[in-house]
Amino acid sequence: MVLARRLLEALKESKAEVHLVASESAKKVMQYENVSFGSLKKLADHVSNEDEIDASVASGSYKTDGMVIIPCSMKTLAGVASGYSDNLILRAADVCLKQERRLILVPRELPLSYIHLKNMLTAKTAGATIIPPNLTFYQGPKTLDDMVDFIIGKVLDSLGIEHTLYKRWQK
Repeated sequence: MVLARRLLEALKESKAEVHLVASESAKKVMQYENVSFGSLKKLADHVSNEDEIDASVASGSYKTDGMVIIPCSMKTLAGVASGYSDNLILRAADVCLKQERRLILVPRELPLSYIHLKNMLTAKTAGATIIPPNLTFYQGPKTLDDMVDFIIGKVLDSLGIEHTLYKRWQK
């Protein structure tokens, strides 16, 4: 949830229009990770519940630049991979895939099972980008925030949004 909050902050800084949908499960996890849903809602332009299947982002005729599911549970990944759109998150993801828009999944699970990997491959084959939140050290992070910013920078790169969250590789 820390990654979700930082992404929303970065998107707000970039002046992107943001639609936030958080599952009920995500809201429960937020409590354990000391992230309040209220603080996330303040960073979004539009907030919908996962059962609002008639929200704008559920329609292919509503133009978006893409979607990020961060963190992406293995349940949500399975729904994306199988096209099982029983809530707004999965429907909006399905719309991104069918409209060939960016769909970025930041998986939340360790270790990964065969089924998880198979679902990631299926989602990737369908057009999704998978960005595991891996720790890296070549950019010389000094804090946990530096590591979070690196991951969020990779997400922003995939969205085509300029940022200065990490120092780019130079030889």
